[in-house]
Amino acid sequence: MSLAPAPVLHPSVLSPGDAVALVSPAGPVEPARIEAAAAELENWGLRPKVYPHAFERHSFYAGTDADRLADLNHALADPQIRAVICNRGGYGVQRILGQLDLAAVHRDPKLVVGFSDITALHGLLWAQARLATVHGPVANQLQPGNPYGDGLRQVLMSREPVRLLADREAATGSVRTSGRASGRLLGGNLAILGTCVGTPFMPDLEGAILLLEDVGEAAYRIDRMLTHLGNCGLLQRLAGVAVGDFSVPAGAGGAITPAHVLQERLGGLGIPVLGGLPVGHGQVNQAVPLGTEAVLDADAGTLQVATLFRS
Repeated sequence: MSLAPAPVLHPSVLSPGDAVALVSPAGPVEPARIEAAAAELENWGLRPKVYPHAFERHSFYAGTDADRLADLNHALADPQIRAVICNRGGYGVQRILGQLDLAAVHRDPKLVVGFSDITALHGLLWAQARLATVHGPVANQLQPGNPYGDGLRQVLMSREPVRLLADREAATGSVRTSGRASGRLLGGNLAILGTCVGTPFMPDLEGAILLLEDVGEAAYRIDRMLTHLGNCGLLQRLAGVAVGDFSVPAGAGGAITPAHVLQERLGGLGIPVLGGLPVGHGQVNQAVPLGTEAVLDADAGTLQVATLFRS
C-alpha cells in the first residue's frame, strides 16, 4: 500500500512592505549589481535585505560553505523575511544543501527564487519539504529596464497564473511533438538536474512536466545528459517536457545543434514536448512556479502554470 504524498507547502504572496532576503548561496557577485537589484525591489514596494556574506569571495564561491549556509539558513528562519532571492547561480549550492534548515522551511514556508545552479536547491526543497518555489531571475539580473523584472514581480506579487507562449524562431523552437498534458512543473537546468540523480536533491518526476534549459553546452554533452536521465528511467515517467533556452557555446562547430539532440532524445517518448519557451539563460527569463500544476499544450504552443499561492 503506497502512502499519499505529503501536502504541498505554499508560501504567501508578497505585499508592499514585505522584507526579502538577497543571499549568495553559489557563485560570487558584483556588489553594484545587487545594489541595483535592491533598488529595483524597493521600487516594487518591498524591503530588500542584503545578507552579510553576499559579496564575499572564496575559491569559486561567494564565501566559504559555512558563510553561504549561514546566510541561507538565517534567511529561511527569520520570520520577518517573506522571500529569499538568490543573487546568482554559477556553482556551489550543492555543497551546502545537506545542512539546510528544513525545519525552518516547514515551520515558515517562504518564496525561494533562482535558476541555473539553484536548480539543486529547488529540487531539495521539493523532495524534502514539498515547497513550491520559483524558477526565475536571480537578483544579479534585476537591473532597471531589463526584461526580467515584470515577470518575476507578477509571480511573486499576484495570484495570476503564468502563461508562456513558445517562439518557433527561438533556438529550440523546432523542438516539438503534439498533444496536451498536465502535471506539476519541476526541473530547471539540465546539467544540474543530472548531478542531482541519486542524491536527496532529486525531485520525484512521476507524472511531472519537466522544465529543461541550459547554457553553453555542446550538442554531444546535451545528448549525454539526456541519455543519462533516460538510462535512469526518469524520462519515461514524465507527462510532458517544457524546453527553454539552450545556447550553443562559443566556437562550437558542426551541423548538429542542441535542438537536433533535444528533438531526437525527447521526441520519441510519446508525450507532449514543447520548445522555444522564454525560460533560462537567454534574452528573456520568464519566472515560473515550480511544484504547482501546469498544462502543456504543444499544439497551441503554450505552457500555463498555476500560482504558488493558495486560493
